[in-house]
Amino acid sequence: MKLQMYSIHFEADKQLTDFIQHRVDKLETFYDRIIDGEVFMRHNNSNTDTKTVEVRLFVPGATLFSQEDAPSFEAAADAAVEAMRRQLKKFKEKQMAH
Repeated sequence: MKLQMYSIHFEADKQLTDFIQHRVDKLETFYDRIIDGEVFMRHNNSNTDTKTVEVRLFVPGATLFSQEDAPSFEAAADAAVEAMRRQLKKFKEKQMAH
């Protein structure tokens, strides 16, 4: 899957981008018609030092989106991918029902 990664106001290292790419690629096992996707990573500038990961996937006829906050980018990416997995399964069930 073609995946665009954006790190807002910092430079993401290769290990982090490879980790997120690997996690998002696993989503294709649940729905194989994913066209492409985008991942946005940013530091939150609030009182807490949390990181935000947003995942947007483009599938035929819809755009699926999930956003998660966590103390690290890896934990936020895991949570966002898990939320996206649930959305993909629900989307696929709706497609099969019609």
